Amino acid sequence: MTGLRLVHAHGDRVTVTAPATGVELFAYVHRPEAAWEAPKPYLHPVRTLAGDVVTDYRPNDHRWHKGLSLTASHLSGANLWGGNTYVHGKGYLELPERVGSMRHVTFDELTVDGDRAVLAERLTWHPYGGELWAEEQRRIEVHDVDPESGSWALTWTTAVTNRRDGPLRFGSPTTSGRELAGYTGLFWRGPRAFRGGRIIGPDGEGPALMGTQAPWLALCGEHDGTDGHATLVFAHAPENDHSGAQGTHPAHWFVRNDPFAAVAPSWAFYDELELAPGDTLRRRYRVVVADGAWEREEIGKYLEAHSW
Repeated sequence: MTGLRLVHAHGDRVTVTAPATGVELFAYVHRPEAAWEAPKPYLHPVRTLAGDVVTDYRPNDHRWHKGLSLTASHLSGANLWGGNTYVHGKGYLELPERVGSMRHVTFDELTVDGDRAVLAERLTWHPYGGELWAEEQRRIEVHDVDPESGSWALTWTTAVTNRRDGPLRFGSPTTSGRELAGYTGLFWRGPRAFRGGRIIGPDGEGPALMGTQAPWLALCGEHDGTDGHATLVFAHAPENDHSGAQGTHPAHWFVRNDPFAAVAPSWAFYDELELAPGDTLRRRYRVVVADGAWEREEIGKYLEAHSW
């Protein structure tokens, strides 16, 4: 693999292309969009090295689902996820006064060094009223682009600092009373063709992995329009301590393949995560985008061979 190409369209998006195949791997869109959809930067379209799209954008069931993005569905009473807000005992309600935003401030780094591209960004988090609740430093690194295996990877690092006078409480619909709806944090929405796709974990597979803990999880789907499959692997960095064994707030997988395909390593599935004023929440994830239907053994070997 010889180099990557990064292009920044100011005020709109950053694209990263793999010259060996001529495929635009993704667009990182940072322009503000509809207020009701909780404006925030996102990756879409994301493509395999063969050029097949593996994200969805504004599907008719959830217009605020946009590719791969960082979300906060329940944040101290605010909704930085978008759309209706889940309220215990009442279900999903249209509460526009709760819908906030994550705003792009600037890029501190947009670089390519051979086979690695880096996007380092500063953002601010706001409730509906516009107050400053948090500052985020985000870093997205593209690496391990390998035409031979048909795969490439990105590492997504986030550091969110509470700028309120009081604590920030990260939650989810499940912490608010809805069963098995613990989505928040990094969230991927798959294309419609991936409905019914195969969910794979290190020790099992299928929808039963919803709400479980594991160092990684994958979803394999079959494309519409073109022949073949793609596999997306989502992995925790070791320092995330996803089990909570070392005192870190535990993470659980939000995953489904019906009525749509989605994966999130939720940072507040069953219990709220409280961030004190001035404290910083740090998480790092890896997403592997691969052509073909990878098996559990193949995924394990890949992750073992590509250390953090």
